[in-house]
Amino acid sequence: MAKRKPPRSSIFLRWLAVGAILLVALLYARPLRSYLSTKQQLAQRAADVRALKAEKRDLEHQLADASTPEALQREARRLGLVRPGERLFIVKGISKWVRTTIHKGG
Repeated sequence: MAKRKPPRSSIFLRWLAVGAILLVALLYARPLRSYLSTKQQLAQRAADVRALKAEKRDLEHQLADASTPEALQREARRLGLVRPGERLFIVKGISKWVRTTIHKGG
């Protein structure tokens, strides 16, 4: 028995169906890429927002700590400021004294 060829109309319909599927795939490609890109950008922005919120929280804590009288006094001392009535003494040569003390003692 010889194989029968399918009629031309069914071959044409199959190719037409394949072409329609390819056309639909091509039409969906660009919006799908755009959606995935936007989704990735959104995730990145959300991560940036979380990082900035954490940084803001840390800065607010630092600001609250820096506003205490003790912190202001520490910073003033670091800058070399003194209270009215206090005397400022500047001691020089401490590093040399420490070196000689360590060598004599050790």
